[in-house]
Amino acid sequence: MPSSGFVLSERRYWLALWRVKGVGAKNFISLLEVFSHPKRVLTATLSELKNAGVSAELAERIQRIDLSDADQDIKWLQNDDCHLMCWHDDDYPSLLKEIHDPPPVLFIRGNRALLSSLQIAVVGTRNPSALALKTTRAFANSFATIGLTVTSGLALGIDQAAHQGAIDVSGKTIAVAATGLDRVYPASNRDLAEKIIEAGAMVSEFPIGVHPQAGYFPRRNRIISGLSLGVLVVEAALKSGTLVTAKHAMEQGREVFAMPGSIHNPQAKGCHYLIRQGAKLVETAEDVLEDLGALSLAAASKSFVSDELVSAKTDSLGDDYLQLLEKIAFAPTSVDDLIEGTDFTAEEISSMLLVLELEGLVLSSPGGLFCRC
Repeated sequence: MPSSGFVLSERRYWLALWRVKGVGAKNFISLLEVFSHPKRVLTATLSELKNAGVSAELAERIQRIDLSDADQDIKWLQNDDCHLMCWHDDDYPSLLKEIHDPPPVLFIRGNRALLSSLQIAVVGTRNPSALALKTTRAFANSFATIGLTVTSGLALGIDQAAHQGAIDVSGKTIAVAATGLDRVYPASNRDLAEKIIEAGAMVSEFPIGVHPQAGYFPRRNRIISGLSLGVLVVEAALKSGTLVTAKHAMEQGREVFAMPGSIHNPQAKGCHYLIRQGAKLVETAEDVLEDLGALSLAAASKSFVSDELVSAKTDSLGDDYLQLLEKIAFAPTSVDDLIEGTDFTAEEISSMLLVLELEGLVLSSPGGLFCRC
């Protein structure tokens, strides 16, 4: 949650600075490193701003800031379920903070806590085949069922199917928008957007009132991949925004998965290109989930995990998971041993082990063994 004392008046400084033309994510973060808080940026002298690496033209624009420029954002934030997440907030997603140009502010409708959940991005063409739509929903069903948040961009086609697939099984989903959150683009997805807000969250770095522009979608795409452990590309042409998302993912050190298709399908050529570039070919949701188990543990290992955090994770588990976890030793334990020690079937144990692995509570070992960690 935001740090204590982070009141509406303080948010105005963040919002006003973010609205200055030419500031951008990199400049904003650089200014925070020098001045600590946007309020100090707005009261800095021209020479102080120039010494911080700001151009003379941008420094003059910063000095001309009118705090009332943020009125539209402040009014929006007073609505129910509308949030602003800032770079200094305790709950700013750690994965997103790792990318080279993270957004200093995020506008959110819905569950802000979901931004720090384990996520898989599912993206693809706006003009998919009927089979690709069906496959996307099936994959999203599987991801959401085992507890992953499905993240996409609310575009037509594959994005729609990914969000809907998670919603179908009462799972969680996040849509990253390329507009202000006072509008939905495309407008035909308005009903879907409301469902997403109920099942998860809508997210954007763009201030309230911002209309879609071609250059905003690549910026949106870096957030989709930045929030996620990995990116699954279902169908994509060679020249498409989907490949921009995949490129962002590779640059951010995320895993990229691609689904092969017919060599005669132009919407499969982007996936085939990604596979040649090193993306992992996937045929089933399990192909993705096997890698994500290791990826989630790697992500968890980058930060200190306290006893309180482990307790919070186990407290959120159902009784069946706790019963199985108690039977897993800190030394390698076989599935056969778990079957003998519980009333669960092999299929039930395999499914629960995957969830426990994604939560960072167990670790898989060679030979199909598992141990607590």
